[in-house]
Amino acid sequence: MKTITLVFGAAYGMLSVVLGAFGAHALKKVLSIERLESFETGVRYQMYAAFFLLIVGYILKFETSSEKWISWMMIVGTMLFSFSIYALSMQDYWGMNLKFLGPITPLGGLLMILSWAFLIFYFVKVKN
Repeated sequence: MKTITLVFGAAYGMLSVVLGAFGAHALKKVLSIERLESFETGVRYQMYAAFFLLIVGYILKFETSSEKWISWMMIVGTMLFSFSIYALSMQDYWGMNLKFLGPITPLGGLLMILSWAFLIFYFVKVKN
């Protein structure tokens, strides 16, 4: 689980830089300001998740299921949150109606919040 966490952290970080640059240059010309701001929100939170995963990948031992859930909730939550935002931001450009993805974004955000909450619980419980 440690390796999975670190790999997702690094991949999310790399992809954040790639998508951030793509948004700042290529998408700036084709998306509305509102859609571009949404896209940038997805990139920003994906980078936060990358740092989170890299840090917990080094501090957690992944011996308990709750430690594993901390990572899985952030991995899946980020995927749901950021990638649904990317698709929703691009829907006009792609000429597709992706509004059905709207409820996915807050579900991903909830998983990310729960991941932070589990991490707080872990710190309180472990009392390093």
